Amino acid sequence: MSEFKPVVKPNHPIFEDNDPQDELVTLNLGPTHPATHGVFQNVLQVDGERIVSGVSTIGYIHRAFEKIAEHRPYYQITPLTDRLNYCSSPINNMGWHMTVEKLLGIEIPKRVQYMRVIIMELARIADHIICNGILGVDTGAFSGFLYVMQEREFIYEIFEEICGARLTTNIGRIGGFERDFNEVAFQKIKEFIKRYPPVLAEFEDLFNRNRIFIERTAGVASVSPETALSYSWSGPILRATGVDYDVRANEPYSSYEEFDFDIPVGENGDVYDRYMVRNEEMRQSLRIIAQALEKIEKEPKGIFHADVPAFYLPPKEQVYNNMEALIYHFKIVMGEIDTPKTEVYHAVEGGNGELGFYLISDGGRSPYRLHFRRPSFINYQMYAPMSSGMLLSDAIINMSSLNVIAGELDA
Repeated sequence: MSEFKPVVKPNHPIFEDNDPQDELVTLNLGPTHPATHGVFQNVLQVDGERIVSGVSTIGYIHRAFEKIAEHRPYYQITPLTDRLNYCSSPINNMGWHMTVEKLLGIEIPKRVQYMRVIIMELARIADHIICNGILGVDTGAFSGFLYVMQEREFIYEIFEEICGARLTTNIGRIGGFERDFNEVAFQKIKEFIKRYPPVLAEFEDLFNRNRIFIERTAGVASVSPETALSYSWSGPILRATGVDYDVRANEPYSSYEEFDFDIPVGENGDVYDRYMVRNEEMRQSLRIIAQALEKIEKEPKGIFHADVPAFYLPPKEQVYNNMEALIYHFKIVMGEIDTPKTEVYHAVEGGNGELGFYLISDGGRSPYRLHFRRPSFINYQMYAPMSSGMLLSDAIINMSSLNVIAGELDA
């Protein structure tokens, strides 16, 4: 089982002329083909079914979110983060809120931190369901996708109960949540952690020892730990190579240091190991959610945000009836509250790896500069050189296992 070795290093944007006897064909993989999982393109040179070289092209849905954010108040940037990895948008939301709270030095109540952990782990499960479910579809197995997608739908029902939205959630606020979890939400969360393990086990029964699935994934796109680190990989695909780096454990946030969970790692760094790592991470997420529910029971009820009136919009009924609340509401909306002049970086463990926010503040109502560290953008760098020497069918499976989300790739 050897690591990928590029056959030809192409010149961009036009390949050099090859020997006519080679009969190489230039093939566009994307941007509209469904196998590319999004709007991005790979210009490949293929010799029959084998890829000789390739060049990746991105930017088809680039929306300039970082530049837009520089012209928005801090609390209005949350909806922009939804559109990054929209398969697990609550993690993006929470990561942004924590970055601003780090800038402002806001201390978050424990109960709010535990609530955030629950939301982020539910989003992680939803993200991994998409990745492994679609990986099955791309290997020709559709049934497993149907088994787990109805559980993803149940997670969306939980999100809808908490914030009213499903995909682009805009969930939470700087300092906490806009409202407390109601009893229906808590009951659905408890129901999910009971009903999902047998579904995941059934999903694995369809794939883990399936001869066709193993032959399509084991040994495909194998990457060494050294190569993965040299490309700044993070998340499940890095852990599949044997590197046990997880932001939740290495640089804890939102009280993750209080939780007992394992970091699953692989050995071969291939597509099969990436699949197995994500499956086990879903089980660990269930463990974390169960612990968070127990911790919430020990905290005072009714607390769902920090006491930061200068940055947390007051309830409407207070705005209508309380002069101080009206003043705070006006100052927040109009951006008349100064922020510290400094720069901060905060990262969370997203569905695809380290999701970071680098923020420079000049004291104004909006960030002076904001940069998103999007794991899909970092991870995708290696796709073209990885594909060199592969069969075209293996390149499709490899793309599935990287779980490249176009919204996070382009920003």
